Amino acid sequence: MSDSIRFHFRGAIQEVDPAAPLRTVLQHLREELHCTGTKEGCAEGDCGACTVLVGQLRDGELQLEPVNSCIKLLPTLDGKALFTVEDLAQAGGPLHPVQQALVECHGSQCGFCTPGFVMSLWNLYLQREGQSTPPSRQQVDDALSGNLCRCTGYRPIIAAATRMGQLPPVIFDRAAVTAALLLLQSTALRTHVLADGHTFFAPRTLSQAIQLRSSRPEATLLAGSTDVGLWFTKQLRVLGDIVYLGEVTELAAIERSATHLQIGATASLEASYQAICQYYPSELTELWQRFASLPVRSAGTLGGNVANGSPIGDSMPWLIALGAEVVLQGSAGVRTLALEDFYLGYQKKDLQPDELVTAIRIPLPQAGRQWRTYKLAKRFDQDISAVCAAFSIRLDGALITDIRIAYGGMAATPKRASHAEQTLLGQSWNDASLTRAMTALTSDYAPLSDMRASSTYRMKAAQNLLRRFWFETRTDAPLGTEQVNAFARGASK
Repeated sequence: MSDSIRFHFRGAIQEVDPAAPLRTVLQHLREELHCTGTKEGCAEGDCGACTVLVGQLRDGELQLEPVNSCIKLLPTLDGKALFTVEDLAQAGGPLHPVQQALVECHGSQCGFCTPGFVMSLWNLYLQREGQSTPPSRQQVDDALSGNLCRCTGYRPIIAAATRMGQLPPVIFDRAAVTAALLLLQSTALRTHVLADGHTFFAPRTLSQAIQLRSSRPEATLLAGSTDVGLWFTKQLRVLGDIVYLGEVTELAAIERSATHLQIGATASLEASYQAICQYYPSELTELWQRFASLPVRSAGTLGGNVANGSPIGDSMPWLIALGAEVVLQGSAGVRTLALEDFYLGYQKKDLQPDELVTAIRIPLPQAGRQWRTYKLAKRFDQDISAVCAAFSIRLDGALITDIRIAYGGMAATPKRASHAEQTLLGQSWNDASLTRAMTALTSDYAPLSDMRASSTYRMKAAQNLLRRFWFETRTDAPLGTEQVNAFARGASK
């Protein structure tokens, strides 16, 4: 059975022949729909020139999220709504307040990136409907984290983010879009036959997904497409059959028990970090802000980040430090693993051919446990870490009764520092034991040199981040973040 791809666009239902080639949303916009406002800059979800908004119903409510159309597969739009820069045009011709603000503040320079900025600012505008106060600088920076300006002229764009709320408002008709999406809803398994003879499966239930996984273990699993998207845009890989998990409601659930927060595998990174930061606000909020960009976090999933197992993934070190578990489900049932045991080697996981990652189970805060996570990268926003570190400690007075140390970017997999941990366990949390543990890190890791950092830098950074953790948690005179930063500035002179 083959179903056409249907989505809401420009006030009407667009229907795409299922035999169309496997294409990105950006390609379809520009080449089939001839909506050329959306631009291609990088084709890998980094520059934001292709930013669009995608709307879908969650619990009956319309949710709009910015995504990178250059890496989003067209079949994933099925049953959703798509909005581009062309949608901001007003009846009679006046500019939308977002566009008018950019004109007044001279926010468009060469203009190539401008449509992407418009869409990110429109997303911020919609989030702030009915609010009289202007957005904070932090809110503006977060909203624009996925947009790069090649002309380096961010000041007027940021000024436009304040100005747009001072202009006569334009109300977005959510009811009309909601009504259209209700007509597109489907609970049945949908399949789209691709031009290369392969099939795109979109299961609606977990049982359907597991059945497909069992019958087609070689199929590509797709969730947010923030990694898989680059396989076909940059690496030109043939994906074969695809099982898209983004429509499985059970996999998007976020639930709390007495001891754990359970994040469904297809819950977005943005929703996941928002939920987790309710329990760990001081420890995790900065990493949340620095994890990729808002469009990547809106599309990408925590389960995909974990299942991919990249050695430079920023989620795994802190999850391992907290003692998180991964929940796997296949035809034989459900099993649970400590996350550090899930990774067997580079891109190798303890995952059976018929199994799916269905959830990540994260311990809730426990009395007496202290933990931190730190990210080192060349840019604050939207940059791959040179080193990402996470530490968890439990003390009885000055005595270390439990210690977990994990790093990303230091080995072929996210990995605990077992030698350093053994050096510290049962010892006093003082400078002498810390120094021994820093030395022991050289037995735990043999980092590589690449464009982000040399092996020497990575090892020194890993050691110094452990010292920073000691500064912030030492029992005699712990230092606050500002004091630690001041010490680091002084030490670097």
